[in-house]
Amino acid sequence: MKFIDEYRDARAARKLAAAIARVTTRPWNIMEVCGGQTHAIVKFGIDELLPPQITLVHGPGCPVCVTPVELIDKAVEIAPLPGVIFCSFGDMLRVPGTNGDLLSAKARGADVRVVYSPLDALAVARANPERQVVFFAVGFETTAPANALAVAQAQREGMRNFTLLVSHVLVPPAMEAILASPSNRVQGFLAAGHVCTVMGYEEYAPIAARYRVPIVVTGFEPLDILEGVYLCVRQLEEGRVEVENPYARSVRREGNREARRLIAEVFQVVPRRWRGIGEIPQSGLGLRPAYAEFDAERRFGLAGHGVEEPSECRSGLVLQGVLKPHECPAFGTRCTPEHPLGATMVSSEGACAAYYRYRGVPVRAASS
Repeated sequence: MKFIDEYRDARAARKLAAAIARVTTRPWNIMEVCGGQTHAIVKFGIDELLPPQITLVHGPGCPVCVTPVELIDKAVEIAPLPGVIFCSFGDMLRVPGTNGDLLSAKARGADVRVVYSPLDALAVARANPERQVVFFAVGFETTAPANALAVAQAQREGMRNFTLLVSHVLVPPAMEAILASPSNRVQGFLAAGHVCTVMGYEEYAPIAARYRVPIVVTGFEPLDILEGVYLCVRQLEEGRVEVENPYARSVRREGNREARRLIAEVFQVVPRRWRGIGEIPQSGLGLRPAYAEFDAERRFGLAGHGVEEPSECRSGLVLQGVLKPHECPAFGTRCTPEHPLGATMVSSEGACAAYYRYRGVPVRAASS
C-alpha cells in the first residue's frame, strides 16, 4: 500500500536507528507534539530502537486530552436540555468532567450522537429544523478548517438551529509555554505533520531561534518518526538550530492557504485553558463577532462558567512531558480506560491510553 508499507519497513527502521546511534554522543530529550505520533512510538516500539541517550518526551498533542474540564461540564449541561441534539466525535463521550461525561448523559436520555465531521452535524440540523443542534468543536489547527466551513455554510443558509461548542487550541503557543516553564526538559521538537499541512511551518522559526531548539516537521509512520529523530539529534550534536521539513510529501512552507484563509475568516485567536496545564495566552480559537450567533456558550448562557480540575489525575504533567504515564501512581490501578481519571487515558491519541494498551501495567513493589 503506497505510503504505508514502505514507511513501516523493519530493515529500513533498523538502519535509521543505527544512524541515530552513530551521531549521538550525549543525552538528548526530544518531544513529539502529536498524540498520533505518541501512539506510533509506543505501538511500534520506536523508543526502544533508539540509543539509551535519546529520550522521547510526550507532549500536549492530543486535542481530546487538553479540552478543559469546564467545557466537558458545559457539554454535559447542554446535552440533556429539551430540544437539543448534541453531536460529537466518539472519543469525547467518555472524557470525564466534574459531573460525569457525555456517555452518561446519553444513558440518562440525552440525544447525543456520534458524527465523523461537523458537516454531518450540519446535516442533522437541516433534517431537524425544530431542534437545536450543537457540535463539540475540539481539536488543533487540523480540524479548524472543517469547523469553519460548517459555520460559514450555516450562515449562508440562514440556519438558526446550529451552534458550535468551541475548544480549539493552537500548537505553537503550547510549545512556547513548555519551553518557558522552569520544569522544561525539552531540547528539540518533532512538529506535528498534519498541523503543518494546514498551517505550514513558518511560525516555528521564531520559536526555534528564541529558545535555541531545533524543530523537525515529522509524519506519523515509524520511518517518518525515526527520520525526524535523526535530523533533530544531528542538529543538536552540531549545535544548529533550524526548522527542517522532511515531511515534504504533505507539508509546504506556507501550508494550505485556502484552509488558513477560512480559519482566519471565521475564527479569531483567544486565550484558552488547557486541561491539566492551565491558561495559555493566545493559544486558542474562538468565533469572530460576525459569527457569534453560532456560539453554543452564548446561545445557552454558559460563558464564563469555570470549574476546578480534579487533583488526583497527573495528566497535566504527562502533557507537559514532565511525567511518563506509567510513572503516575494511579496508572493502571485507580485509572484505567474503563474508569479513567483523566482524558489521556480515554482518547485514542492519549499517552496514558497508549501505554496501557501497548505496554501494559508495570508491576510495582509492595509498599512497606
